[in-house]
Amino acid sequence: MSTIDYSKIGLKIGLEIHQQLNVGSKLFCSCQPELFKDEPETTFLRRLRPTQSELGQIDPTTFFEFQKGVKIIYEANRKSACLVDLDEEPPHSLNMDALKVVLTASLMMNMQPVNEVHIMRKTIIDGSSTTGFQRTCIIALNGWIKVGEKIIAIQATNLEEDAARKTGTEDDGKTIRYRLDRLGIPLIEISTAPVIYSPLEAQQVALTIGKILRDTGKVMRGLGVIRQDVNISITDGTLIEIKGVQELELIPTVIEYEVQRQLGLLDIKEELHKRGITKDVLKTEFVDITNIFKESKSKVIRKAVDRDHKVFAVKLSGFAGLLSKELIPNFRVGSELSDYAKFWGRVGGIFHTDEMPNYGITQEEVIKICKTVSATEKDSVVFVADTDENCKDALKAVVERVQEALIGVPAETRTAKDDGTTRYMRPRPGAARMYPETDIPSQIITEELVKNIQANLPEPAEKKLSRLMTQYTLNEKLSKQIVDSEYVILFEEIVKETNVTASTVAAFLTETVKSLKRDGIAIENVGEKQIKSLFAAVGSGLLAKEAIAEVFSWLAKNTTKTVQSATIALGLKMFTEADLEPIVDRIITTNKNIIEKNNKDAFSMLMGIIMKEVRGKANPELVSKILKQKL
Repeated sequence: MSTIDYSKIGLKIGLEIHQQLNVGSKLFCSCQPELFKDEPETTFLRRLRPTQSELGQIDPTTFFEFQKGVKIIYEANRKSACLVDLDEEPPHSLNMDALKVVLTASLMMNMQPVNEVHIMRKTIIDGSSTTGFQRTCIIALNGWIKVGEKIIAIQATNLEEDAARKTGTEDDGKTIRYRLDRLGIPLIEISTAPVIYSPLEAQQVALTIGKILRDTGKVMRGLGVIRQDVNISITDGTLIEIKGVQELELIPTVIEYEVQRQLGLLDIKEELHKRGITKDVLKTEFVDITNIFKESKSKVIRKAVDRDHKVFAVKLSGFAGLLSKELIPNFRVGSELSDYAKFWGRVGGIFHTDEMPNYGITQEEVIKICKTVSATEKDSVVFVADTDENCKDALKAVVERVQEALIGVPAETRTAKDDGTTRYMRPRPGAARMYPETDIPSQIITEELVKNIQANLPEPAEKKLSRLMTQYTLNEKLSKQIVDSEYVILFEEIVKETNVTASTVAAFLTETVKSLKRDGIAIENVGEKQIKSLFAAVGSGLLAKEAIAEVFSWLAKNTTKTVQSATIALGLKMFTEADLEPIVDRIITTNKNIIEKNNKDAFSMLMGIIMKEVRGKANPELVSKILKQKL
C-alpha cells in the first residue's frame, strides 16, 4: 500500500498481544467464562472516581475518564458473575491453571520465570471494571522468538483479568452499560521489545506469537478473544499506543496509516514554523456567536440554539487551510481537533471555516463569524454548539491541541477502527496508574513447577507440520494451513473421534471457513462443540459432507440451535436405504433405453442422475450399493 522508506524515517514497533485463556473458570473466582445473551438477572448503577497512588499522584488517564462524568449500569447473571465480580467480596486465590498456561507459553518463548508472582492493580475507571482497576501480574521476563531469520526479543508475559463487556449507551450519553460475564476471564499479555521495523514484520511477529499460544491448547477461539495493541514511533515523532487491533490482517494497515498521520503532523509543524506561528498567538479567547445563528438554516446549530444552547468560537491564528489537510484516508487535521473536542468537551463535534460554507452554514454567516472574532484570511475559526460549559471545554481542548501542533506529534493513546484508521482515545498513562494488590498473597513459582512444565511443553509448529503430513497423509499446503489456523487441536480431535477423512476435515476448517468468513458468515458464532457435533453427524451417516458448509452457516445465524435442528430446518435429513430404493427403481425404469444401449457404462451414467437428485441427502456409497443390486 505504502511507498514509505521505513528505515529512513526510523520506524520502531512494539506489540502487546492479549489472548483469553480457556481454563474453565475466571482468574479470581470459580465463575464460568461464558458470555450470555439473555436478559440480565441483576443490574446495578455505579460511578467510579479516581484515587491517588502511594505517592499521592493521580494518573492522567484516570482523571480524564472521571472528567466525562459517566455513570455505569452493570448487568450480570449467576452463572457468569458472582460477588467477586460485583466487588462485594474479596478476590479468591489466583487461578493456578491459568498461571501454568502462561508459564508454558513463556517457556516456549525462551523466557525466565519470576521467582514470586505479585498481583498489581492497574487503575481503570472507564467503567470496564467494577473495582476501578484491573489486576495484573508479571510471570516471566527476557525471552525471544525466531521470526524468519530474525530474533525478536520478548520483554515480559503477564497474567491479568479481562474487562467487562460494553453493551451500549443510554440516550443521555452519560450512562454506559457493561456486562460482567467477560470481567475476570484470564488473559495472557505478551510484550515484545520495539525491535520490529516494518508493518509486514509486525504482522509476522503477531502470527508467530499466535501460533505459540494456540499450541498450548488452552486459549479461547472466536471474535474478541484476542487483540493486538501496537506501539509505534518514528524519528522526530513520538510513541503512540494503538489499542484493540482485532484482526491480524489489519496490523500492517494500522501501522501504515499511523506513520502517514505522524508524517503529516510533522509537515504541519514545519508549515506553522514557516508561517511564524508561536504558542502565544494561539489563545483561549472564546467568543459567543450565538446571535449569528438565530435564523440559520443549519439543522445542527438551529437544534442547539432552539434548546437554549450557545455557539462559541475561537480564532486559530495562522491556521488557514491547515484544518482541511488530510492526514490519512477520510481523516483530516480538523478530525483530529474534533476528537479532542468530543472527549474533553462532551460535544458532538466541531465546525471550522476551512470547510465552509457547508452543513447549511452560508458564506454570509462565515463572514460574520470571522468579523466577530477578528479573524483574517490567514486564520481559521473553530466553533461549537452546546451548553456554555461544554463549548468552552471543547474549545479549550482544541486550542491546547493546536498548540501541540507546534511541537509535532503529541503522545497519546488511540483506538483502532475496522478500516485501519485510528482515533484519539485518551492521554498516555503515567506511573501513578499501578499499585500493589493488598487482598491477594503473592505466589511462589517453584523450580519443580518450572521443570515439570518444561519437560511437557507442547509440540512446536515445525514438528507438528511434519507429523500431520505423515500421520494423516495430508499434503504440505493443507498441513501448513491447518497448523497456521486456530483449529489445529480441534482438527486432530475430530479425526480421532469420527469416521470423516482427515483431508475433508482439514479442508473445511481452513479453506471453507475462510471462504465463509469472506462471505460475511459470523464464523466465531459456531463453537467447537457444535463443529464436533457437525462432523460426528457426517461420520455417522446422518449428514452428507457436501452439506457441512450449509449447516455451519445456519448455526452461525442460529447460535443456540443444534446440528439436528439445522438438518431439520434445512431439509437435509439423510435418506435411509428404504428411502432410496424407490428413487433408484424409478430412475432405472425411466432410463431403460440408456441401460440397454450402454450396458456396462450405464452404471456411471445412472449414478450421476441419481446423485444429482439426492446430493447432500444421501451417502454415495449407499446409493452405489443399491444401484448395483438393482442392475
